[in-house]
Amino acid sequence: MTGIGTRRSRDHQDDAACAPGPGQLEAITKRVKRAHGQMGAIVRMLEEGRSCEDIVTQMAAVAKAVNTAAFTLISASLKECIVDPKETPTTSCSGCRNSS
Repeated sequence: MTGIGTRRSRDHQDDAACAPGPGQLEAITKRVKRAHGQMGAIVRMLEEGRSCEDIVTQMAAVAKAVNTAAFTLISASLKECIVDPKETPTTSCSGCRNSS
């Protein structure tokens, strides 16, 4: 059973075909690291009793960084599937086939 806060384990070895290119991977990693740092700042702000407005502003920045990273990752996977759709699912983009 899966639900909120639970993780389904699955073999991700086949997902390598959908990995973003080096430039995209670097951009995604940079955004996620930035979001990680911003989350630490949010925790400190909460502990220090900073204003709600300041905290919400930082939370919005984190949300944007994470959403942009996710969009970049998903679009890289979709582009991989579109570039060579004639490949079979086992040799092409495993992220585009049904994983059930």
